[in-house]
Amino acid sequence: MSVELLSPAGDMESFEAAVSYGADAVYAGGPMMQMRSDKVGFSTRDISILASKAHEAGKKLYVTVNSLAKNSEIDMLGGYVSALNDAGADALIVSDIGVLTVIKSVCPDMPVHISTQASCMNYASAMAYYNMGAERVILAREASIDDIAEIRAKTPRALQLEAFVHGSMCMAYSGRCLISSFMTGRSGNRGECAQPCRWNYYLYEEKTPGEYFEITESEGGSMILSSRDLNCIGILDRLIEAGIESFKIEGRMKSAYYVAAVTNAYRMAMDDRSMVPVAKEELELINHRPYCTGFYLPEGEKEVCLGGPASSGAEFVGRVISSSDGILTVQQRNLFRQGEVLEILSPGDVGRSFTAERMTDQDGAEITAAPHPRQIVNIYSSCEAKPGDFLRRRNS
Repeated sequence: MSVELLSPAGDMESFEAAVSYGADAVYAGGPMMQMRSDKVGFSTRDISILASKAHEAGKKLYVTVNSLAKNSEIDMLGGYVSALNDAGADALIVSDIGVLTVIKSVCPDMPVHISTQASCMNYASAMAYYNMGAERVILAREASIDDIAEIRAKTPRALQLEAFVHGSMCMAYSGRCLISSFMTGRSGNRGECAQPCRWNYYLYEEKTPGEYFEITESEGGSMILSSRDLNCIGILDRLIEAGIESFKIEGRMKSAYYVAAVTNAYRMAMDDRSMVPVAKEELELINHRPYCTGFYLPEGEKEVCLGGPASSGAEFVGRVISSSDGILTVQQRNLFRQGEVLEILSPGDVGRSFTAERMTDQDGAEITAAPHPRQIVNIYSSCEAKPGDFLRRRNS
């Protein structure tokens, strides 16, 4: 069975990274009801462009329409769904059964994937969605491997099962959290979460007014509500055996480098299990909180999911524009200097290191550093690279 690798896209650069680095399908948000900040929502015109690019590359595009709908949005849905259908979306991701009903009434043939926001973690719910016209269910993050296997055994094979395998996890797991709404007026269910679960907190004893006691756990403080990041690179075979047909990477708010590096790691591990140790190391080079496997493993194997401060083994410093005659022309993304050891991240390959021994600016003048955002820099190196490759610098 061929398992799909599904990657996120919050902008065109991330989309292109997902496609280039091995995703079979990409999911993105449109201009409304897409569960993330408006800044990562594409216009319907852009959705059409993404769909065309995806199809040209032999990939699929899924569009998120997964917010819980307000009354005021229902009347607008019909026209919006028709526009997404005309744009070439391969499926719509939804969590609201009212939205599902509207989609099926307007575009009966449009495939629908039930979002993890719907918290589906039993076969009865999965069957109900299937009977309503859903083609796929993205299972609740709380579902264990045993739960998945039972759902697979008791539902038609025509119903596809998808699961998240990597990325940030909401402390509410399937995401129906109102802490941010309550504390800041910014709704996580509308893509505006202020992430109060990541804040540091103090204990207050009611009979000792004015005294606050710090909860100490690590150098970065204690984040008693924060979840670790999900990382399933080591249990992919177990998820496949349980019945998962699509591995989903979280990250529509993440950088293109993040999307490229994570997609690349999972692509390598899925295509060749001997590459799992290499892929594990690659996943340490992106910005992440401590990793865990969520709720998938049974008791005795399950890891603690309490979070901690984020860290990264490497920093993204630039993208290759062109490479010829021993010169890499690069667009800077973070400061780097002459003499530093950099790595090239290419599709299907891990970082190849080289030293930036000589650098010039766009006009050919010698420089010793690239401090300016998106500065064009020529690096003289014998290391081969392709346009679109990422450059990174390992953290000491």
